[in-house]
Amino acid sequence: MQAMKTQSRTWLIGLGGAITAAAILKTGLIFANVVPFNSDEAIVALMARHILEGGRPIFFYGQSYMGSLDAYLVAAVFKFIGYQVGGIRLVQIILYSLTILTTAILGKQLTGKWKVGVLAAWFLAIPNVSTTLYTTVSLGGYGEMLLIGNLILLTGVKIAKEFSQKKKETPLFLWFGLGFLSGFGLWVFGLTLVYSLPVFAYLIWIHLKVKELSYLENIKNFKRRYASSDRNTFTLNQLTYQSGRWATVLLGGFFGAIPWWSHARYVGLSNLVLELSGSAITGVESLGYLDQVLKHGLNFSLFGSTVILGLRPPWEVRWLAYFLAPFVLIFWFGVMGYAFRKTSLELSLFPDSKGYSFAPILSGVFSLVILGFILSPFGADPSGRYYLPLSVVMALFASQAVWSWHKKWGRYVWVIVGLIFTFHIWGTIQVAQLNPPGITTQIDSVTQIDHAYDQELIDFLNNQGETSGYSNYWVAYPLAFQSEESLVFVPKLPYHQDLRYTNRDNRYEPYDQLVNRATRIAYITTNNPELDLSLRRGLTDLGIKWKEESIGDYRVYYQLSRRVEPEELGINGGEG
Repeated sequence: MQAMKTQSRTWLIGLGGAITAAAILKTGLIFANVVPFNSDEAIVALMARHILEGGRPIFFYGQSYMGSLDAYLVAAVFKFIGYQVGGIRLVQIILYSLTILTTAILGKQLTGKWKVGVLAAWFLAIPNVSTTLYTTVSLGGYGEMLLIGNLILLTGVKIAKEFSQKKKETPLFLWFGLGFLSGFGLWVFGLTLVYSLPVFAYLIWIHLKVKELSYLENIKNFKRRYASSDRNTFTLNQLTYQSGRWATVLLGGFFGAIPWWSHARYVGLSNLVLELSGSAITGVESLGYLDQVLKHGLNFSLFGSTVILGLRPPWEVRWLAYFLAPFVLIFWFGVMGYAFRKTSLELSLFPDSKGYSFAPILSGVFSLVILGFILSPFGADPSGRYYLPLSVVMALFASQAVWSWHKKWGRYVWVIVGLIFTFHIWGTIQVAQLNPPGITTQIDSVTQIDHAYDQELIDFLNNQGETSGYSNYWVAYPLAFQSEESLVFVPKLPYHQDLRYTNRDNRYEPYDQLVNRATRIAYITTNNPELDLSLRRGLTDLGIKWKEESIGDYRVYYQLSRRVEPEELGINGGEG
C-alpha cells in the first residue's frame, strides 16, 4: 500500500512538471515577442474592456457560433492587471494548464493508470507548433473548448464505466452534468460537438448492449411460468429509468445553453444554426457541394495532415526539423495502428473483456473532427485551428501505445519519445527565429503584419491628430485596443490582393457611429499595392489632396483636403 502511494506521488510530481514545462514554454515565447497580437485576439480584448465598462456581449463580435466566455475571463484578469495583451495570454496559459491536468485525469480514468495520464500530459506540454500556437493566443474560445471537451469526456467515461459494470442507478447529477457541459459547450464554441456527440453515441451503444445482456440473464433466472410477466415488468422499469436519465441530460443541456437560447430569441434560431454550420465561410467557395467535399479532402490530405503531425507550421509550407521527420511519421503511424486495433477490439469484445481504455470514444472524437472538416464549410479554412481537439486524443493514444510498447522493447521506447519531444522543440525554435511573421495565426502572407511598428504608428496618428478613419480587419482592432480606443479605424478596406471584401470584417457598429461623426478621416493600408494604387487613383479623380507616410508595413493616407468615404473611392467592392 505504501509503495502504491509513493508511486502515485511520483506520477503526480511528473504531472506538475508537465504543467510547469508548458507554462515555461509559452511564457518564454511571449516574452521573446515572437507571437504577434492578432485582430481576433484584439476583439476578445476589446470585448473584455467593454464588459468592464458595463457591456454584456453574448457572442464574439460578428460571429454567432462562438460565445463570449473567453472575453469574460479576460475581463476578470484585466480587472486586476489592467488592459494588457499579457492578460489575454495569461488566461490561455491557465486554460491550457487545466486542459493538461484534466487530460492526465482522463488518462487515469480511461485506463486506471496514472502513468498513462502523466505521459499524455507531457505530450501536450511539449506539443507541435500548431498546438502551441492555438493554445497561446486567443481566437475567442479554443482554449475553453479543449477544457470543456475534456470535462465532457470525463463525465461520459464515468457514466460509461458504471454502465459497463451494470450499475442500474448512475447518479442523476452525472447525467445532468453531461447535458449541462454539452449545452454550455455549444454556446462557448460549437466545435465541442465533436466531444459530446461521440460520448452520447457510445452511451447509447453501451446501454443497448447492457440492456440486452440483462434481459437475457433475466430470462434465465426466472421460472418459466413467471418469465413473461417479470420480463415485462423489468422492461417497463428499465424503460422508465432510462427515459428519466436522458430527460435529465436534455434538462442539463437546456440550462447549459441558456445564453444560446436567449440570443436566439433576438436573431432567430435559424440564423444561429446557420452560423453554427459555417455560413460565415460558405461564401468563400463557389463550388458545388461534391466539389467542395473533394477540395476539403484534398486540403486535409495535403495541408491538414502535415500540420497535425507537426511537419510544418499552419501558415506556410516549410518543413520543420526534417531530419527527424521519418521517425515522427513512423511513431504516429504506429500510434494510429495501435488506436485502430484497440478500438476494434473493445467494440467486438464488450462487455466480456476487461481493462477498457474506452478507445471508441476517443476514436469517435478523432473521426468526427476529420469528417466535420471535410463535409462542412469549415473545410475551406486550411489552418490548423479546427484540428485542435485531436491534440488531446493523439496524446492519450500515444501514451497508451508507448506503455504497451514498453512491455516489449523496454527502455528503448523512450528514445523514440525523446525524438518526438526534440522534434517539437526544434520546430518551435525554427519558426520563432523567423520573426516576422513569428508564430502567427495568419495563414495568408498578405495579412502577416510586422507589429513591431504598432507603437510608432499610434504615436504618428496622435501627433497628426488623425484619430478616425478606415483600414482593414487586421489593423483596425489591434490599433483600437492598443490605443485604448482613442484611435478608431473601421475595417471597410479589403486586405485581399484582388480587393475582395466582406461586410463581416466590420464587427462593431459603435465604431461606425464614431467614425461617421468625425470631421476628418485617414486611411491605413498594409501590404497591398493594388489597393494603394486604387486609393490614389480614386483620391486623384475626386480632386482630393493628401499626404502619405510609410511606417513599417503600414501606409497612412492623411490630411485629406476633404472627408471621403470608401464607397466614393470604389475600393470596398464585392463580397468575398
